[in-house]
Amino acid sequence: MRRTVHQSNLVIRPVPSAGLDAILAYRKQIRPLERTAFRGGSTHASSGSILSTSEGRKQRTTTVWEGRLMRTTETVSSGPVLVVTGASRGIGESVARLAGARGYAVVVNYVRDEAAAANVVRGIERAGGRALAIRGDVSHEDDVMALFEQAARTFGSVTALVNNAGMTGRPGRLDAVTTDELWRLLAVNVAGTILCAREPVRRMSRRHGGRGGAIVNLSSGAARLGGAGEWVHYAATKEAVDSFTIGLAREVAADGIRVNAVRPGLIDTQIHAAAGDPGRLARLAPSIPAGRAGTAEEVAEAILWLLSPAASYTTGAILDVSGGR
Repeated sequence: MRRTVHQSNLVIRPVPSAGLDAILAYRKQIRPLERTAFRGGSTHASSGSILSTSEGRKQRTTTVWEGRLMRTTETVSSGPVLVVTGASRGIGESVARLAGARGYAVVVNYVRDEAAAANVVRGIERAGGRALAIRGDVSHEDDVMALFEQAARTFGSVTALVNNAGMTGRPGRLDAVTTDELWRLLAVNVAGTILCAREPVRRMSRRHGGRGGAIVNLSSGAARLGGAGEWVHYAATKEAVDSFTIGLAREVAADGIRVNAVRPGLIDTQIHAAAGDPGRLARLAPSIPAGRAGTAEEVAEAILWLLSPAASYTTGAILDVSGGR
């Protein structure tokens, strides 16, 4: 006979002796569960025998076989879970830090700069938040799927996405763009945005048993201005993001998912120097009606508003954060 003892959030069930041999045999066969994640800048590798985690609407249940006893602990979810792609610097970093301060468990995605991503995680944790850094190239489907799977295993169901990862390519006229540069730009800015949106839609959609959620895509003022003489190829990819935002918003509105975009103008981040034009902000500042470049924190505020319940009736919107330019 199976007996269940409830003790606070701990449930202990004796395992029938007849099934013990099968359990122990399974433990020997199963490969240890392994994962590598970065919390507070350190690497944690965990392995276990038989460990399973199931997530429901309000709680996470973890079951561990320990000898003849199955120990189950249940942890009530303590808030929303946000994935921010390209979050090791710039706008993505500001979004991650602000979201952590406002109660989100934050997944800091990065592709190369592990130290920068770990620093973002440390900053969130020191401020009392929860964060995890996960490496992944948004243009690679396997990386994207692993990103969301790890996020769910660590924090529970993902409730929000900020599709921030992107690249500009080299500034210049179209006749100087190589085919390799063009395909890489399309892979990251267009395919990557779509792949990263697909995974939370699969998890958040009510038609798939989810609870709904919110997605914010990062576009650019270049989508509206065209980027002539600088990067029309980049501008075209961001116009694709605008179109995708509007279409997806209409497609999943009835599923409880809101999809919006933010279109930053000239923002004071490292992206200009990284593209090979560190003097771009100073050169173009006179063209901004507000008289200055914006900050990553100002863009982050707009994004967090779109994610929040305050924007519950806002979907399919493209919000310019551009100082009037």
